[in-house]
Amino acid sequence: MKQQLAYVHPEAYVAENVVIEPFVSVGKNVEIGEGTWIGPNASIMEGARIGRNCKIFPGAVISAIPQDLKFKGEETTAEIGDNTTIRECVTVNRGTQSKGKTVVGDNCLLMAYVHVAHDCFIGNHVILGNTSNLAGEIKVDDYAILSGLVAVHQFVHIGAHVMISGGALVRKDVPPFIKAAREPLSFVGINSIGLRRRNFSSEKIQEIQDIYREVYQKGNNKSQAIEKIEASIPNTKERNEIIQFIRNSKRGVIKGYLSEE
Repeated sequence: MKQQLAYVHPEAYVAENVVIEPFVSVGKNVEIGEGTWIGPNASIMEGARIGRNCKIFPGAVISAIPQDLKFKGEETTAEIGDNTTIRECVTVNRGTQSKGKTVVGDNCLLMAYVHVAHDCFIGNHVILGNTSNLAGEIKVDDYAILSGLVAVHQFVHIGAHVMISGGALVRKDVPPFIKAAREPLSFVGINSIGLRRRNFSSEKIQEIQDIYREVYQKGNNKSQAIEKIEASIPNTKERNEIIQFIRNSKRGVIKGYLSEE
């Protein structure tokens, strides 16, 4: 259903059962999937790809051009997955020639005033708290939760099932399955509550705990920790995910609390 007071560009594709409230603007080269609701005064700009059953609240701006002086008008997209909720005044910029697209996955919640900059890749089931800001080319893996007022440096990688405390400044990569807090941002434990909610067994949580003891609590540098983990912890999906994350980190991973590394 399209409201008469909304503007929908004739070259936009809007599924039959999409609800577009008054004073919405939908630009050209836009696709909106079935069952989605677009609230009043939202702006869906050129290059937006919005999935099924999304909710986009008033004042949100999806697929505005990047706030990047290197952008030269290239054709790029901002892609929102299915069942994602985007609250009031969120901004999701489209990509640049670097990646070509900005992606927010399925079943995400972006709370009010969140900013997702160009070429970010946000996984599935991610929660970004009120007024969190992501600079360009950040990757956030599945089930990560960023509390309110978190600011993330460009190119940072945040692992799956991470919980980051409110007001944090994220300058380095945050490995999966952990809680991160304090200033500078540090490892403060395993996200055991979140893992239990997602049906991780007690044995699996203990395995993850044992891995991070080697990384953060036994005085090892990262190479030593990986060597000891590979020698002492069974070969599992979670073990390998943690090892690969640390090995592949380009910015370096956050330190442990009071660590002198």
